[in-house]
Amino acid sequence: MNFAIIGCGRVAEVHAAAIMETEGAILYATCDISEHRLEPFHSKFKANHLYTDYQLMLENPNIDVVNICTPNGMHAEMAIRAIEKGKHVMIEKPMAITDEDAVRIIEAAQRHQVKATVVHQNRFNDAILMTKEALEGGKFGKLAYGTASVRWNRNQDYYDQDAWRGTEEMQDGVLMNQAIHTIDLLIWLMGPVKSVTGKTVTRIRDIEMEDVGTALLEFESGAIGGVDGTSTTFAIDLGASINLFGELGTVCIGGNAANRIDKWRFTQDFKAEEESVLGVQKELPESVYGDGHKLIIRDFVSAVKENREPFVSLEAGRDAVRVILSIYQSSKTGKSVVF
Repeated sequence: MNFAIIGCGRVAEVHAAAIMETEGAILYATCDISEHRLEPFHSKFKANHLYTDYQLMLENPNIDVVNICTPNGMHAEMAIRAIEKGKHVMIEKPMAITDEDAVRIIEAAQRHQVKATVVHQNRFNDAILMTKEALEGGKFGKLAYGTASVRWNRNQDYYDQDAWRGTEEMQDGVLMNQAIHTIDLLIWLMGPVKSVTGKTVTRIRDIEMEDVGTALLEFESGAIGGVDGTSTTFAIDLGASINLFGELGTVCIGGNAANRIDKWRFTQDFKAEEESVLGVQKELPESVYGDGHKLIIRDFVSAVKENREPFVSLEAGRDAVRVILSIYQSSKTGKSVVF
């Protein structure tokens, strides 16, 4: 299955490495408007075909899957154009920066009968999958409260390296670019959101969008959720976490990308079970991207071959975008947003 990557920036290298490690996947083409990015990328990963015009690349009939790794605001147009050319698509988060565009992508994929997914790779974290299984098995009982936190450092040099970073045009705030992964996990674990009350500020970084964002979520189940994200943590990342509190259980997940169980408590005398769970965890990957990209690409290859839906649906990608857009709206108006 021939893959093509549009955009040869930071996350594209993770995609390329994962594609090359996946059985049945070939890194066939890469595309970037900047030859200064394209050439070093090609030297490292050696795709067969290079392009500086993605629309020209989409005309190549040998390309099966397009991975979109461009700035946030470009995702929707590129995804839809690829879908219209009959390509399957993997869209880096966020899938779009407006709800209208997210819906357009979903409708285009349905109309052209192609497979499409949003790269929320942290759903494949062992810690998250274990917690999801516990939820579906009723181990938590009634959920009361859950939190999602991202406390990372993205210094001014990070924002200054590309003109689009931190801009309103690309909706590149800490919630939409960094915290969206962990917000997605909270929604996936706790269920549909009923209302959102949020606040965002720009405190330290010289950018147009927020470097701190917080929100209170009310879920349809009646449970409450808390969200906070910041790119101002001094001087290095503190990590990303998910905490769930139910009438019969508590789970706390930490690590650099919500990929390590810290607390696992489902009985009054929980120590033996908790020690057992904590003792079998894999060593954490160094990167905040985790190790889920190769798993989501492997799943996507299988989804195309088996003609089934990918593990992460476009609707899931839309849910995360809607919550973040609602946080922005609530922050501007001072009012809650009811779905």
